[in-house]
Amino acid sequence: MVAARRSFTGALPVAGLPRLAGLLATDGGSVAYRLEFGLDELGTRYLALEATASVRLLCQRTLEPFDATLQVAQRLGLIADEAEEAGLPPRHEPLLVQGPLRLAEVIEDELLLALPLVPVRPGSEAALAPWLAAGPAGEASAKPFAALQQLKHD
Repeated sequence: MVAARRSFTGALPVAGLPRLAGLLATDGGSVAYRLEFGLDELGTRYLALEATASVRLLCQRTLEPFDATLQVAQRLGLIADEAEEAGLPPRHEPLLVQGPLRLAEVIEDELLLALPLVPVRPGSEAALAPWLAAGPAGEASAKPFAALQQLKHD
C-alpha cells in the first residue's frame, strides 16, 4: 500500500469501535476518516491519518451527557521493529506493524488518545455556583487544627 501511495476515505460507526464506545455516554455517532499511505523524502514509510468523530461524553462536573467533536491529524511512521523508531523523523509517531494492519483499530487508537482526560461540558461553570457562593462553613473550617494547638499546651 505504501509503494502504491494508496488512500482511503470513509466513515465508521462509533458503535463499531468497542474500546472507544465503552468510554462514551452513548455509542451513537460516526467517525469520518481519511488515510494516506506514502513514502516521505527520507524514504520513511508513513500513514497519514485524519479523523473527526462526533461523540457524546459524560460531563464530570454535572454528570450530564454532552456532544463533543474529536479531531485527529497524525502522521504515523510504519516500523517493523522497535529499533527502527530511533530513525523516524521528529514529526512521525511510531506505529509498530507486525502482521496485517487493522485500519479501524489504528483510527480507534488515535481517537482514544484524543479523548479528554476529564470531560467537562463547555459552559458548565454555573453548576459550581452553589458551592462557591456558600463560602467557608464557619470558623471551625478556617482553622481545622485549632483543637490540636490546645492539646499541645496541656
